[in-house]
Amino acid sequence: MLYTMHLYKEPMNMIRLGLKKYELRLNDEKRQNIKKGDKIEFIDPKDERNRLTVSVKAVKHYPSFKELYDDLPLSEIGYNEKEAGSPRDMDIYYPQEKQEKYGVLAIKVAL
Repeated sequence: MLYTMHLYKEPMNMIRLGLKKYELRLNDEKRQNIKKGDKIEFIDPKDERNRLTVSVKAVKHYPSFKELYDDLPLSEIGYNEKEAGSPRDMDIYYPQEKQEKYGVLAIKVAL
């Protein structure tokens, strides 16, 4: 199955360079069927010509971003060694109510 998702230039480039191993998403209806072996085409919402297709290597389910951040290395979810990552960082993308309703995903991806 091929899924299409928006992703900004910086995290897309981190995936290209192998620096970001997991894409974090809400486990809403659109993403509940993603599984290992599927493909995801990321499209930059600011430049739709900027695209990246990846393979899904694993899907990890969590009740919240707090548990996800406690489980995975920050370097694999898009932070560099100078950044102190926080689960609250995801609140700008997903309201707390939706996180509680659906849970969250860490989608392991590779080129």
